[in-house]
Amino acid sequence: MIRSFVVCSFITFWTAFASASERPNIIVIMADDLGYGDVGCYGATEVKTPHIDQLAAEGLRFTSGYCSASTCTPTRFSLLTGTYAFRQKGTGIAAPAAPAIIKPGTETMASLLKKAGYTTAVIGKWHLGLGDPAPDWNGELKPGPLEIGFDHCYLLPTTNDRVPQVFVNDHRVQNLNAQDPLWVGNKPPSPDHPTGITHRDTLKMNWSHGHNNTIHNGISRIGFYTGGKDARFRDEDLADEWVKHSDAWIEANQKQPFFLYFASHDIHVPRIPHERFQKATSLGLRGDSIVQLDWCVGELMKTLDRLKLTEKTLIIFCSDNGPVLDDGYQDGAVEKIGTHQPAGPFSGGKYSVQEGGTRTPFITRWPGRIRPGISDEVVCTVDLSASLAALTGVTLPADACLDSMPVMPALLGESGAKGRDHLLQQDNGVSGNFGLRTGPWKLMRVKQPTKTQATVSRKKTAESSKVHRLYHLPDDPAETKDLSDENPDKTKELIEKLETILSAGRTRQP
Repeated sequence: MIRSFVVCSFITFWTAFASASERPNIIVIMADDLGYGDVGCYGATEVKTPHIDQLAAEGLRFTSGYCSASTCTPTRFSLLTGTYAFRQKGTGIAAPAAPAIIKPGTETMASLLKKAGYTTAVIGKWHLGLGDPAPDWNGELKPGPLEIGFDHCYLLPTTNDRVPQVFVNDHRVQNLNAQDPLWVGNKPPSPDHPTGITHRDTLKMNWSHGHNNTIHNGISRIGFYTGGKDARFRDEDLADEWVKHSDAWIEANQKQPFFLYFASHDIHVPRIPHERFQKATSLGLRGDSIVQLDWCVGELMKTLDRLKLTEKTLIIFCSDNGPVLDDGYQDGAVEKIGTHQPAGPFSGGKYSVQEGGTRTPFITRWPGRIRPGISDEVVCTVDLSASLAALTGVTLPADACLDSMPVMPALLGESGAKGRDHLLQQDNGVSGNFGLRTGPWKLMRVKQPTKTQATVSRKKTAESSKVHRLYHLPDDPAETKDLSDENPDKTKELIEKLETILSAGRTRQP
């Protein structure tokens, strides 16, 4: 039996807390492909991140903060639903024309906070599908965020290396001209349709693998589309547009509790930050995109300061997975890496179940409530739904948020508060690979060896053909020495625990 984190005293305390005091505004900032070692407060020296560092200095910096998967769509699904993504089919990396993955009626972080009286919005990258059975790009794009608890959305519908390059404002593509309809498909619309293969010499950023279909803004993408010329955005303007829209939304909703999910696209490929950030670092466009991400964080902080909302707002900063260098484009990330360690002391990165795939920057700040410091407690993005529900006095339905643990006392740095006692780590969910961290121990189940495309560790990891491998993280954070043969009883114990988690259907006790 998996020990439950649902400790009655914590729930009682935090329900009383929520009822007795002003509930904070909540901003969840999710970076994209940002590694543990990519920001200053986690050890980066080749790139400056003063605003993220300020968040950490004024709040709580977690050394064992995780996302739940090492790719985008499954982590975002788990963040919002509080359920591990492998439990639902179709939660792999969403295709350009994927239908809505989170169905109406599903309890989400947003719907829970609405029950607590919050106004809710998601601004930024969505990548969880729209519509049913497919997006209606020229009509109403529903179901979507507005059907699962958000009052407003302003989205990049997929991810920017996939088509189409348009904004979705609530239920419709913004600025779409009916005389120039938008078409999106997985096959070329005509034999002469320009692609990254046929017109490679015209690209301003070359591709290294895949990413060679329709060209927009001098960059070829995954998938095909035509039309919608008035609706298309310029890659360089993405961050500015989302910050501008977020600032306006916060100002318009400042008089009641609000929840903003700010889903940055930085530092995902194609890495095309605004011109004012280009050449800001020695790391090429990947490093420049980190600087742009840091600027976005700073702008949101300035808005809270200007509106005198800083002490009334809980900010949670995290990433959707670990780092990757060459993820399909020749943007200098590999050649200019120098001494920078994107995953810090860990091995692996995006696509892997090694620590570098899911252990990422994780910071909480709430001035006056969170005492600045560093926490070694294990916390995860999948826990935010249950934790924020407990903070705001909302009771979780028994059939919702199946793997979300109420660790809000740990997120707030309360004395003696504990985080998780175990954590499942997955990749895209199709390989059968999983990681299980329990205290200092880490079990990896590797059924299909994968390449992370992330040269993120200078430590050499011994190759192993074994399916199950055991590591002691305090002594071996880079997971270089398999201890399964030396510790057969611990290995057997964790294999059984992993299988129970995979088959049980849930880990949160109702």
